[in-house]
Amino acid sequence: MADSIILDTGPDTPGKVDATRRESLREQIYADLLRRLQLSEIGPNDRLIDTDIAARWGASRMPAREALLQLVNEGYLRGTTRGFAVPVLSMQDIRDIFEVRRLLEPRAAACAARDLTDAAAAVLKESLAEARAAAAAADARRMIAANIAFRGAWMGCVRNERLAATIARFVDHVQAVRLETLRRPATCAVVVDGLAGIAASMRARDPVTTADRMAAFMAAAEEAFFAARGAQMADETAEAERPGRRVRA
Repeated sequence: MADSIILDTGPDTPGKVDATRRESLREQIYADLLRRLQLSEIGPNDRLIDTDIAARWGASRMPAREALLQLVNEGYLRGTTRGFAVPVLSMQDIRDIFEVRRLLEPRAAACAARDLTDAAAAVLKESLAEARAAAAAADARRMIAANIAFRGAWMGCVRNERLAATIARFVDHVQAVRLETLRRPATCAVVVDGLAGIAASMRARDPVTTADRMAAFMAAAEEAFFAARGAQMADETAEAERPGRRVRA
């Protein structure tokens, strides 16, 4: 992967070239890890070791560690005695994140509807079709990818970059725990219905209706999430208490 890196030819000093290359590697490693976190390819039981990541990229340890520390600062990872890991969110953590999203997303969505570009509208249509296909195929990872594309399209039209970045971060923080809940058809149905309504009002450039639909979608998504999570926890408890279950020593 490191062979594909294109360096700036501007700096003449070797030290500046090295610094530029390291920054480029850090950005690429950060982007790759963030994408994998968003798609739930990295779970709470996985450990990220800076030296292992550096070796895979053919890089020194420093850019890998800097990328990992940036993800820690942004709340995506936490440091452990055995590397870096995805934080384990409590039910209260998730409730708090949903509360923040309910406060921010309707307003941001309204702004996006007002300023939606034709290109973004096209992506909304495409990602909604992909979400429907993912739901029909019961493919949770595909559903998450469609959600990311849908959100990226409208959030790219939010002029307040800090607002957009804050929302994106809070949404990403619950992606790991959403994977299992999105395996349930009822949850996928809620998501697809919500996205369809939001896409329609955004394409109509209707900020008021978009804000209302986003607020309703957030409430429905939260309810569906906790219903699915509760059912999942009940299944895990039943499995743990099942007679004759073998316990690994």
